Amino acid sequence: MGALEKWFDEYKDRADFRIVYIREAHPSDGRRARGNNRSGINVKSPTTLDERTEIATVCATELKISIPIIIDGLDDKVGTEYGGWPDRIYVIGTDGKIVYQSGPGPRGFKPQEAKKALTEYLKS
Repeated sequence: MGALEKWFDEYKDRADFRIVYIREAHPSDGRRARGNNRSGINVKSPTTLDERTEIATVCATELKISIPIIIDGLDDKVGTEYGGWPDRIYVIGTDGKIVYQSGPGPRGFKPQEAKKALTEYLKS
């Protein structure tokens, strides 16, 4: 999140930033990640929007995220339509068109590519 937080600070007066919190990638009642086990992270798949919102709030607090967060519905519509699982970086123009889409994260993130796309878009 460090690079995104830096960009948010640098560009927030010229671009809107949002994190869309989608379904859990590694819930404790599903496909757990070994790293979650080692770190003591124990998050079950939420069954209500309130539960999903609470998980996102705890995540934002623990990771010190200052970028505004939008919560995807339990139907996972945003995550599905944007291919957001497990996570991605997007730059979307004011016309709603996708300017940049990263590969699936975190391995597919290419932060410098995303920053370059944002910078070029803002110049146009």
